[in-house]
Amino acid sequence: MEYKNIKEGIFLSRPNRFIAHILIDGKEEICHVKNTGRCREILKEGATVYLEKSDNPARKTAYDLVAAVKDGMLFNIDSQSPNKVVSEWIKEGGLFSGVTLLKSECTYKKSRFDFYAETENEKAFIEVKGVTLEKDGVFMFPDAPTERGARHLTELCECLREGFASYVVFVIQADTAKYLTPNKEADGAFYEALKKAKECGVKIIAVTCTVTENTLKINGETEVYI
Repeated sequence: MEYKNIKEGIFLSRPNRFIAHILIDGKEEICHVKNTGRCREILKEGATVYLEKSDNPARKTAYDLVAAVKDGMLFNIDSQSPNKVVSEWIKEGGLFSGVTLLKSECTYKKSRFDFYAETENEKAFIEVKGVTLEKDGVFMFPDAPTERGARHLTELCECLREGFASYVVFVIQADTAKYLTPNKEADGAFYEALKKAKECGVKIIAVTCTVTENTLKINGETEVYI
């Protein structure tokens, strides 16, 4: 995926989940943050950030914050980007080959999953999780409790029992990772749900991405330790 009209800035502060104060070309701007997560390890005062300028003159904020540099590594922090790059990846044959149908935001019974896909051999539900929390090269999910995330894992097990294939794809929004692991300290319930999902046969995959100031693309799988 590709962004347009990218500008470099310096992060100043984040008064709430939705906006940040950014220094752009020597002027302080109020910008929209495309991630309601904490991102405290990334969004620190003085950090170099990248923003996409909107072409909508009616918007209250002219810029969207989409990426930031942490310890010399560029992180994409746009919470909408993981689904977009997974869609591209699936269409290119990255998850499985011979895709004949791909639908986003697909409802099955009382559940809504990020994707439903069909090939000649299987019908599958796919849930996508973006990952930006990192320490010493290890990426963790989630960064805060997510009841919805644990519920998705339980529901994917139910899909398996009814004959569908089930996938969870963790999209690490950075170039490299030693491995991915559930953040047990932040959310023990999600950790337990992920263990049970693995035991019941849900395919758990983590991928890293090639990240630039204006692009994001899945570049391959990395290890998952549960």
